Amino acid sequence: MKLNLLPLALDIAFGMVALALALCAWRLVRGPGIMDRVLAIDTLYINAVALVVLLGIRQQKPVLFEAALIMAMLGFASTVALARYLTRGDVIE
Repeated sequence: MKLNLLPLALDIAFGMVALALALCAWRLVRGPGIMDRVLAIDTLYINAVALVVLLGIRQQKPVLFEAALIMAMLGFASTVALARYLTRGDVIE
């Protein structure tokens, strides 16, 4: 008897990442300060990348892994730009 745990593990992972997305969205709306909201946005895009990777594993499509990589690079650049804007007042010196 062959026991395949991958679908069960993916379902649990999807649920946990969805819960993390919901909690980050709550922090984005209710965050007491602007830096809490920036961290919530940063965590939201990381969770979105995780969802795309999980979807790529489930559907076995390599293009989703490339999409996750592009999302991660754009998210990192936007977080750095937003942090520079909030600390210095401008992005480009």
